[in-house]
Amino acid sequence: MTATHHTSATASVAAILAESAARYPEDVAVIVGDRRTTYAVLWSQTLAYAGALRARGVRPGDRVAMLVPNVEDFPRVYYATLALGAVAVPVHALLKRREIEYVLRDSGASLLVCAAPLLTEGAAGAELADVDVLTVLAPADTPDRLESLAEQADPLDTYVPRDPFDTATILYTSGTTGKPKGAEGSHFALLEQVNTNLMTTFDMHRGDVLLGALPLFHTFGQTCTMNTGFRVGATIVMLPKFDGDSALAAMVEHGCGVFMGVPTMYMALLDAATRSDSRPSLRYAISGGASLPLAVLERFQQVYDAPIHEGYGLTETSPVATFNHVGVPPRPGTIGTPVWGVDVEIADPEQHDAIVMLPHGEIGELVIRGHNLMNGYLDRPDDTAAAIVDGWFRTGDLGTKDDDGYLTIVDRTKDMIIRNGYNVYPRQVEEVLAAHPDVAMAAVFGVPHEVHGQEIEAAVVLRAEAVVTPQELIDFVAAEIAAYKYPRAVHVLDALPLGPSGKVLKRELVDRFGVREVSAG
Repeated sequence: MTATHHTSATASVAAILAESAARYPEDVAVIVGDRRTTYAVLWSQTLAYAGALRARGVRPGDRVAMLVPNVEDFPRVYYATLALGAVAVPVHALLKRREIEYVLRDSGASLLVCAAPLLTEGAAGAELADVDVLTVLAPADTPDRLESLAEQADPLDTYVPRDPFDTATILYTSGTTGKPKGAEGSHFALLEQVNTNLMTTFDMHRGDVLLGALPLFHTFGQTCTMNTGFRVGATIVMLPKFDGDSALAAMVEHGCGVFMGVPTMYMALLDAATRSDSRPSLRYAISGGASLPLAVLERFQQVYDAPIHEGYGLTETSPVATFNHVGVPPRPGTIGTPVWGVDVEIADPEQHDAIVMLPHGEIGELVIRGHNLMNGYLDRPDDTAAAIVDGWFRTGDLGTKDDDGYLTIVDRTKDMIIRNGYNVYPRQVEEVLAAHPDVAMAAVFGVPHEVHGQEIEAAVVLRAEAVVTPQELIDFVAAEIAAYKYPRAVHVLDALPLGPSGKVLKRELVDRFGVREVSAG
């Protein structure tokens, strides 16, 4: 879906790095391990990369796919692509060759920039899609090495201006049904998101040190950590691979004041705190990506002595739509109120062709409109029309809105379990499990059942010294909530299956545990 606005105004997401390099040239933009890169150096390297990409034939509007972990090359390649007026297509770092081939074909990518450690799948996927590959992080004598090409090519002078509604990024959403879809984010939506984050939403300032542990190929890390951090002149400590112990150590070593993560990262940091007495002096923590269990939120605030502000968003909404705003005490258990200039309401999920609002307090589907909406799904007019109705984006998430405007997520529409005709929201059951002192992580899901329609089961990861049995956990939950809601089986696992952004993959749990012989009970 391309815009036909033809305004005289121009805009570019690449201005984020260009401006901070001009204003704060000597400030440190990125730390990876013991390497520190200033804004001025990062931007000059970016312009050199852009020159190399231009020499390889990349033109405004072309799509450049990138398969790069959280290191300095991610922003270099991302902003170099945007500086050329091309479209950045970040690829999930965990994908296999056939999945990479799909993204390259679907996006119409003309080139893949792939980090050497990811070449096994990346190069194979590119070969299947018949797309050229440039490498980064490869040994000096490697052919098609972007760093070498950048030394030989003429760098760009500055970024190419774009129409504000031109597509800047194509991000693939992990479609719950069917193939992933490419959400087209405009320069305007991405810039407006960053400015809104900084003015009224987050507590973030020049000189802040942020932990960049969220994957940058995902909208949360890309917009909230990288683009927002660079826009304000912060320093981003990038972790190529997240685990709780190294994240805690990096935050202590570099004096991180701001942490952003998904719930599984908060759980990992709580676990790491049992093995280390060191604590960073965190001022502020931001949670998104999935609902953070209250028990985890409260424990984190005790152990790390920092408030957690929870928000909500999607790839299609650039991503932040609601937040527990700076300057207002957070309301734990809620996703806050809509960000500036954005409307979030509750609509009837059964009405597919129109948006029919529900009164405050009723459970329905969250719908969103505002400056943060995507242009649409790439080459999928029917999907776009189904998702954006009367100007409102339908999220597929169920929740409520109270009289103060605070929103609470109840669950994903597709995760809801119907047992004996009763609606069961897995998140409510997960909140109870998370409150058990022996439980580190919990996921609740429904499996097919011949008598009840669906039966409720749970998968848990226990703390190191835990001695609790599955039956004790079942009894613990059964004592807290209605009889039709508690899990009939609890599976103890070493780890939950996680997607690239740290979300629990419930489909895998359903596939794994939902196929055995079913007995009535």
